[in-house]
Amino acid sequence: MRRRLPYILILLLSLSIITLWWPVNDSDCNFGDSLGSKTKKFQINATKVIVQPWRGRHHVYGIFMIPDEYKQAPFFVVTVQGAGSYCSKQFGYKNNFNDIFAEPGTYLVRKFIRTRTALRLIFQGMYFQINDKQNWTLTFPKPNTSTALRNS
Repeated sequence: MRRRLPYILILLLSLSIITLWWPVNDSDCNFGDSLGSKTKKFQINATKVIVQPWRGRHHVYGIFMIPDEYKQAPFFVVTVQGAGSYCSKQFGYKNNFNDIFAEPGTYLVRKFIRTRTALRLIFQGMYFQINDKQNWTLTFPKPNTSTALRNS
């Protein structure tokens, strides 16, 4: 058993390194064309950020307060400085999360980043960067005024 211990430790170390530093892109849509530099867009910073990856999955997220006119937007892009951009389709908006209540005419969206991504950034000394709500940005394509009028 003593001869196997170094090999087991090397295997565990290798697996943890691969898990933490493997690049992952799990975006649901192609946002490069839709949100190009000439496209009109709406951006908002997070209202609150929770960064507690030691508690397990779904404990690294930002809460965003968004105007009601964007409920019908087909997708949005979350950008976390240092972690990258993630495209997602809308689902699960609410009026309150973690003692934050939506103001009249708005709703709340909670967007997560991967726990392993957060751990990697923390190990690189970027905890305060990802914990700053100014570094979390949610970007929507501007709704078409003709489409918005038809849906009203």
